[in-house]
Amino acid sequence: MIPRRHFLATAAAAATTLPAAARAATSQGFTLPDVYKAQVVEVLPEFRPGTLHVDVRNKVIYWITGERQAIRYGVAVGEQGRNLSGTVTVGRKAEWPSWTPTANMIRREPNKYAQFAGGMPGGPENPLGARALYLYRNGRDTMYRVHGTPQPWSIGQSVSSGCVRLINAHIEDLYERVPVGTQVTIHS
Repeated sequence: MIPRRHFLATAAAAATTLPAAARAATSQGFTLPDVYKAQVVEVLPEFRPGTLHVDVRNKVIYWITGERQAIRYGVAVGEQGRNLSGTVTVGRKAEWPSWTPTANMIRREPNKYAQFAGGMPGGPENPLGARALYLYRNGRDTMYRVHGTPQPWSIGQSVSSGCVRLINAHIEDLYERVPVGTQVTIHS
């Protein structure tokens, strides 16, 4: 487990350099707690610019923008034992992606997921929200995503089947910044 101090050298309150969408603190009438609002922070020098780091314990994701600098966004993560760990890459991206629960999700909670076995088209009520970054390992889809959510109140919680979710305004901002091929490290 990586402690929070490993990521941060100091927090720099420079949120004004972010676009308005990234600074969004309100989503669907819900106001994010300050700790989960997008902000520019200072990180330790070992984090390479152009990489993503998910801190599962603290429920944040860092987009490393430059030497010792990152944008930190609040996230929701998977319930205990359902999180991916290690290093993966962004294998593809999608706007308003369709969603199909995995066979494991349907098996684990058939009452909740079986009705969507044929998939759900993209849109405001879709569990993947406005954008999705698909995570691959060794050229194969891991079935894990960094994506938006129609449930902004879940940010800061361990509630999903393992994906990393952000409010839609934050994933829209991150989506524009992150190219396919980006390295993503999930620190459990």
